[in-house]
Amino acid sequence: MTTPGQETGEWVELKVHGVVRDENTDTQIVILRDDRGGEVLPLWVGLAEGNAIRLAQEAVVTPRPMTHDLIKSLADHLNIQLQRVAITDVKNTTYYATLYLTSKGVTRTLDARPSDAIALALRAKCPIYVTQDVLNRRGGGNADVWLEKLQSKKVDPAEA
Repeated sequence: MTTPGQETGEWVELKVHGVVRDENTDTQIVILRDDRGGEVLPLWVGLAEGNAIRLAQEAVVTPRPMTHDLIKSLADHLNIQLQRVAITDVKNTTYYATLYLTSKGVTRTLDARPSDAIALALRAKCPIYVTQDVLNRRGGGNADVWLEKLQSKKVDPAEA
């Protein structure tokens, strides 16, 4: 399936590289990066959101469904497929995402927080995209510091 804008190189596919703790703010940073390692997008999220993403990334099955698991299960029962998610905008330091849902041959979009979109994408095993414009306007300073931290110290969920 072609993602709108792919033909012009407007969209970049990213994967969750990891989740690290930011001791300065008691938040977590989701590190998104492309397969070549050239593009990196750090997103600051809350503790619960970071843990939801980490659980999905590590394929941890909880005794009872977490919120994102429940949403995925509900969508499956209603024959709604999450085709892809896209981080589409950034205003000040707030990022915006869109879910692309397909049912009965019709694709619809829903606005979502990037952390929710990423948590759902991991559970649905669908791609995560970001617009080139968002990459050009990203914040977060030097992402190399966060990547180095991720490589040197895998964060234990109990520590987060």
